[in-house]
Amino acid sequence: MVPTHLGNLSNLQHLAISSSFDTLWVRDVSWLSALSSLQYLYMESVNITSTSHELFRAVNMMSSLLELRLISCNLRTLPPSLQLENITSLSVLHLSGNPFNSSIPSSLFNMSSLTELVLSSSSLRGPLPMLQGGNLCKLRIMDLSFNYLTGHITQMLDTLSSCSNHVIGKLSHSIGKFNSLFELVLSFNSFSGPMPVSIGNLSNLALLDMQGNTMNEEIPESIGQLTQLSYLNLYQNNWEGTMTNNHFHNLTNLAIPLWYGVDALDLSNNLLSGTLPTNISKEMSHLTFLDISNNHLYGSIPLAINKIQYLSYIALSNNYLNGSIPMFWMGMGELRIIDLSNNSLSGEIPASICSPSSLVILKLSNNNLSANLSSTFQNCTSLQTLLLGNNRFYGSMPKEISKNLPFLEDLLLRGNTLTGSIPEEVCGLHFLHFFDLAENNLSGSIPTCLGDVQELIHLGILNLSWNRLTGNIPSTIGSLKDLESLDLSRNHLSGPIPASMASMTFLSNLNLSYNNLSGQIPFGNQFDTFNDPSIYEGNPKLCGKPLPTNCSSALPGNEEKGGKHEDGADEKIERLWLYGSIAFGYITGFWLVCGSLMLKRSWRHAYFNFAFDMRDKLLVLIAVNLARVKRKFGLERN
Repeated sequence: MVPTHLGNLSNLQHLAISSSFDTLWVRDVSWLSALSSLQYLYMESVNITSTSHELFRAVNMMSSLLELRLISCNLRTLPPSLQLENITSLSVLHLSGNPFNSSIPSSLFNMSSLTELVLSSSSLRGPLPMLQGGNLCKLRIMDLSFNYLTGHITQMLDTLSSCSNHVIGKLSHSIGKFNSLFELVLSFNSFSGPMPVSIGNLSNLALLDMQGNTMNEEIPESIGQLTQLSYLNLYQNNWEGTMTNNHFHNLTNLAIPLWYGVDALDLSNNLLSGTLPTNISKEMSHLTFLDISNNHLYGSIPLAINKIQYLSYIALSNNYLNGSIPMFWMGMGELRIIDLSNNSLSGEIPASICSPSSLVILKLSNNNLSANLSSTFQNCTSLQTLLLGNNRFYGSMPKEISKNLPFLEDLLLRGNTLTGSIPEEVCGLHFLHFFDLAENNLSGSIPTCLGDVQELIHLGILNLSWNRLTGNIPSTIGSLKDLESLDLSRNHLSGPIPASMASMTFLSNLNLSYNNLSGQIPFGNQFDTFNDPSIYEGNPKLCGKPLPTNCSSALPGNEEKGGKHEDGADEKIERLWLYGSIAFGYITGFWLVCGSLMLKRSWRHAYFNFAFDMRDKLLVLIAVNLARVKRKFGLERN
């Protein structure tokens, strides 16, 4: 509890109260009105239980206040009739992080002394209030991000621009008159319309954030005139048009330059068109993050990107880029992620692709790349994700794959023209979780090591469909306890479905259709949930649920959990072996005894003498005991 006797400090000028762990409470705020000399009031993460009316009424009596910061103080409303007319010198008003869930009071926009107004993350709703001319002319920072504000910002910017006494009616012109602004944050609202061309006149603008709106049309080239800009975020809008060198040409002389000192550029998920600027590396040599994915860019990838030496992430996916892949990674010692998927790139993958020892993710799927994979990706010892699906790669899988890619977790090679067999060496990829070789021309059998739990203990997805694989499904495949998806469809596999698969309790997706499998489908555990017969269709010799074909050869009552079943022919053979072993043992024992007596006279005489002696002793023993019994009961004869 914040003590109320703080109000006795009538000469106090600075008061800062915050809480990082323990909760602080303010129940009665009337003591604030007694702090007549207070100039700076800062409260963060303090639970103010008084009503907002009581709080601002007390604040309004602090006539010397210059800065008011009430951050994350659990204030529930902004009173529509909020009045702070007694605080004529207030320059900073920071009320972010409070669940106001109301509109912005128009009185906040009538404070002529404000230089900083921050209302971010405050659940503010509705349109912006009408701004009267001559107000907020000293404003340098306005942050209304992460709210639910709607409508256009035309009137507000027109009025703000009137501070120069030269109002131009259209938004595209009037915004350029607000030349004192150095931060403009309008992110995560519902603002729409084009970015005004006159934005290039904001000569003091250091931060521009319009993320998460519905801004559209072209990004004006005048943005290149913002020579003080140090942060730019235009993500999640509907931009159109062409991005050229003119957007960047005049930004090289920045004190904290955008294209020379900026760390990250994210223009993904827009409608940008044109080519990648050839001088992008010259203007942005300190870039570490570059994402221009999901746009309409075309042309080739400029080799000059290799001059961005500190780049760690580059994503140019989902565009219309063509040509070969240049060796732009040469000299990049910190490059970790390359995503060039979903373009029209062609040619081979340069042998130096893994020269950055830090590279962990490489995505090249859905292009027109062509190369012999048996000699590609040498010594990619740090690579964890390799996605090469839907290209034109050929040749066999490299046998040294576990040596060259020892830490691989995700391997996607589907939709190519790979031939040969799956090498046993893939089982040396101990970290492998995702393994997709579908839609190739692979032949041979499935490596038995795929069922070795000691090898692929992390394997969760295995897809070998649409190949030419033959042989049986490895009987030990049930050892892959973490396997969630298994697709072996459209091959030439034969034999039974291993009973051990019933123990794969995480298996949620299974497809064994269009093979030559036979026998009864296992049941129990996950197999009881596979009720779609299409996952087994195309295997005429399979029987059991969910197929309509009953297993007539199966023994009645054989419902051992796990789907274990006996084949009739195998059981008949086992029964014959049992009878044969009994007969063999009887005959062998008989002739070992009787044969020796017939062939050896001395043994025969000794055997029968022993038998007669034992008989005589037994008769004498019986007679003696019988006589004792008779005497005991007085039945002896005289």
